[in-house]
Amino acid sequence: MPEPFPRLGVSIPWLTEEQMREVDRAAVDDYGVAILQMMEHAGRNLAIVARATFFGGSAAGKNVLIAAGPGGNGGGGLSAGRQLHNMGANVTVLLTAPVENLAREAATQLKTLQASGVQIVQSGELDFGRQDLVVDAIFGYSLRGDPRGDAASVIDRIVESGAPVLSNDIPSGIEATSGRVRSPAIKASSTITIALPKKGLAEPAARALVGDLYLGNIGIPPDLFPRSFPGMEMANPFETSEIVRIW
Repeated sequence: MPEPFPRLGVSIPWLTEEQMREVDRAAVDDYGVAILQMMEHAGRNLAIVARATFFGGSAAGKNVLIAAGPGGNGGGGLSAGRQLHNMGANVTVLLTAPVENLAREAATQLKTLQASGVQIVQSGELDFGRQDLVVDAIFGYSLRGDPRGDAASVIDRIVESGAPVLSNDIPSGIEATSGRVRSPAIKASSTITIALPKKGLAEPAARALVGDLYLGNIGIPPDLFPRSFPGMEMANPFETSEIVRIW
């Protein structure tokens, strides 16, 4: 059976946390790409990869848990939850922070999910072992230090469950630049990193937790990269597909 996504066939840079912050800033401030737009693209990519690689082409009737943090990474996961719900999956959302702590765009995504009738739960109410897939959208590239509090507890329960995991951008518990694996950390079955891959993903200790690595298009204009980082050379990885496989 052929792979659902083409292999990355061009040379691209791998970004540090600081560089990815500049990409996000430039996309919003210089190009007018809204954060909510980027979340939508990230969520769509997650849903498409989930359906194609975990569910054999149909998400109907599959039990999917979205474990979402309060920031942009969580917002992408919430978007994926809505899109998987629309594909027929049985979606449950687990927030690792109080609703009032959600970033504005993530709160918008949650409101849409609630209006669609998707179940929102606390971790103590959930049987993690009944999930066909967990979407890890707890921490993105901003993590520094060990996860703590409710987020750490959710990561521990995901790991203990043995359920397949699809991580948004980077498995929660890995630092984006160094690749240092903090405790606890997600061991993903697959990861779909966005815009460009993060340097830490290629470090040996981190790579062991990344699983299959995909790169997803979130609508960043290609000329942003040489404009923001003079001398950076890259070819467009999305000329033939919105999602490509790195390894």
